[in-house]
Amino acid sequence: MKFKTSQQGGTTVIAIEGNLMGGPDASTLNDKLVELIDAKKKHVVIDLGGVNVINSSGLGMLIKGASTMKGAGGGLAIANASDKILDLIRITKLTGVLQTYNTVADAAASFKK
Repeated sequence: MKFKTSQQGGTTVIAIEGNLMGGPDASTLNDKLVELIDAKKKHVVIDLGGVNVINSSGLGMLIKGASTMKGAGGGLAIANASDKILDLIRITKLTGVLQTYNTVADAAASFKK
């Protein structure tokens, strides 16, 4: 897993590429989120457009990320997830925990409501 970080207005976008499988990648993503919180950047969109495969550990990374951001008074939204990933989120009944949007722009706009 690799990721790139960018800003879209007051929202940080983390674009992930590769497989989201947990392991050492989990601490890398969590460290990035803590770094953003320390920098007072509490609205994050995770762009999954470049993700090929996700497993239960990968879902756990997203859940932990959402919890971390919510605990800091911010939020985390998912964008550009494939139909397969969206089905996995629905089947595991995580739609109340992981907010998903079709585009990064839609996800970023959700923080302005």
